[in-house]
Amino acid sequence: MQPKKLLLVIATGFTLIGFSSCKKDKTIGDGEIETTFDLSGKQAISESLTDDANNILEETIETAGLSGNKAPMINSGTNSCASVVVSQGAFPKTITLDFGTGCTNPNSNITRSGIIHILLSDSFRLTGSTAVMTFDQYYVNGYHKEGIITWTNTTTNNIISWTRQVVNGKITAPDGRFWLHSGLKQITQSDGGNTPHYILDDAYTITGSSQVTNASGNTRDAIIEIPLHKRVSCDHVDQGSIRFQGPTHFATLDFGNGLCDNLATISIDGYSTRTITLP
Repeated sequence: MQPKKLLLVIATGFTLIGFSSCKKDKTIGDGEIETTFDLSGKQAISESLTDDANNILEETIETAGLSGNKAPMINSGTNSCASVVVSQGAFPKTITLDFGTGCTNPNSNITRSGIIHILLSDSFRLTGSTAVMTFDQYYVNGYHKEGIITWTNTTTNNIISWTRQVVNGKITAPDGRFWLHSGLKQITQSDGGNTPHYILDDAYTITGSSQVTNASGNTRDAIIEIPLHKRVSCDHVDQGSIRFQGPTHFATLDFGNGLCDNLATISIDGYSTRTITLP
């Protein structure tokens, strides 16, 4: 073979190898992108169900007169169809909420079933107190929620706040797919502090980090970039964003600009924004 033709063949071969490698990398990259989209949506559902548990915890404790306020809270109806049993005697207190085989809150159309257990060390609004929540065959709109959530009161200088840690969190969707989640959040009351016996004007800001893992073992770490805003009167977070870190990219989960709805968007640079519906 003539030298020029040999060089042309070699050059062509390297070009094809390079093209094949680029194409393969792009395919791998696309797979990672899809994983990030998927896990971002799963964590959004995890956040929503944990915030729902937060509402249940607060209302149950306030209604039972265990928060440290001078009088029990006016019941807003979140737990209206649950059977609530509170242990007698001094702290620590155990609280059991039994939603039976399924009951729907008429104020929000959220259907819950199963049992929630709460172990309260002291008055909920006392600095240093803890509330530990566990679940027994507990479902929210068909999503099976498991794990341990621990609230620790960190209130200082009249700034009402808690840390909220999720350990061994697991969500199983109605279609049977599941994922794991964990995280540590800082919760600060931003509204409603002056009306301690009325929960519906309460609102909170949420910061911190989390991790979500799918059934295949793929994991994404997440950090709240813009503090999340959660009103008790709204079933879902209505503002703020979370950043998810992928291998060579990141995704932004955006909960909106204050409108109370069950929608959030996920965006990754160069890909179309996706809208998800929260349970």
